[in-house]
Amino acid sequence: MRILMLTWEYPPRIVGGIARVVHDLSKRLIKDGHEVTVVTYKDGDLPDYENDKGVNVYRVENYMIRPNNFIDWILQLNFNMVSKVAEIINKEGKFDVIHAHDWLVATSAKTIKQAYGIPLVATIHATESGRNSGIHDETQRYINDTEWLLTYEATEVIVNSNFMKGHIQGLFGIPFDKINVIPNGINLTNFNGVERDYEFRRQYAMDNEKIILYVGRLVYEKGVQHLISAMPKILNGYHDAKLIIAGKGGMLDELRAQADRMGLSQKVYFTGYLNSKQVQKIYKCADVAVFPSTYEPFGIVALEGMLAGVPTVVSDVGGLNEIVDHGVNGMKSYAGNPNSIADSVLALLYDKQLASNVAKQAKIKVKENFNWTKIAQDTHYTYEKAICKTVAERQKEQITQENAKKASKAKNNETEITKLLSFKKKHAYA
Repeated sequence: MRILMLTWEYPPRIVGGIARVVHDLSKRLIKDGHEVTVVTYKDGDLPDYENDKGVNVYRVENYMIRPNNFIDWILQLNFNMVSKVAEIINKEGKFDVIHAHDWLVATSAKTIKQAYGIPLVATIHATESGRNSGIHDETQRYINDTEWLLTYEATEVIVNSNFMKGHIQGLFGIPFDKINVIPNGINLTNFNGVERDYEFRRQYAMDNEKIILYVGRLVYEKGVQHLISAMPKILNGYHDAKLIIAGKGGMLDELRAQADRMGLSQKVYFTGYLNSKQVQKIYKCADVAVFPSTYEPFGIVALEGMLAGVPTVVSDVGGLNEIVDHGVNGMKSYAGNPNSIADSVLALLYDKQLASNVAKQAKIKVKENFNWTKIAQDTHYTYEKAICKTVAERQKEQITQENAKKASKAKNNETEITKLLSFKKKHAYA
């Protein structure tokens, strides 16, 4: 199968979780014998074309025109994506299916689908309404409407959790059977050969301090502010603990100010951006990983913590709620509740046997349910559904057109017969 992936991020350009999902899914589809072409944004000095171990990656720049805002920037990017795909199709022929990732590529996906008659599958990784707890301004409304448009144009829609299925069904009114739940996955070899590096660990905490780790973007919906608010209770119960916050984002200065204001500057450490090797190392140094999101469609970072063998605490929302069974393969806390976060963290710090058991069960669950082999097979099945639906719709349309022609011809014949009978009757009287 020839598959076209449309995404605004692909490694080494990583903005959020989409880049890793597209990368790992594409690599697995290649191994399964498919041909995958990715069209994405060209960031900095990255090459226009790259064969990424079998994946054909085309990167397009934006127009030289300076956009008025982010929405204009995205539209300009989509124009160039359409142009690049047309160029590829003219040289190499049509694709069997388009796989579009989020609203950022909705315009190009819709245009290519309609111009070439290619089935469209769309993955909705998150929604603007979910990120912002509703729609509050015109920019958010535009993004929300574009998300609806993408789901409307798509033959099949993929989401990564049952929570997201219910969420977008209610939000956009999509037929329930059009939405396919396929979880995100993780590369199961991510932590192979990675052991705890004590010299690396000492950059962030003393040997006697237990590391409570957060990895991810520093934005409101990730709930880091609630984790910082939980630290006084955690430190009151377990003094030799330290919170390490790894990542970057718009809330960095605000979160630092919060920690200073609470007198936690010696117990909360902000690492800033860490590369993939450093992320692997920091997970192996952690004693507890916490992901306290208030909105989380899936939560791939939780899988990383679980695969690394770190006892993990998540909030009881979205995809995180589906990944973790409380007290079995991790711990849960009430979303937005610092007191509840502290209780779950302290339970793991106090009880070494509990921490060991949940870490062991977590690793088993990740390997069984979130491996890319199974996910790629489920995704390919969704592609086949989209293709079959498109063929059936074309056949139905063809039959409708043929029936319309037959009806028109029959009507013309009936008219001619009526005229002939009228003529004969007239001349018979004469």
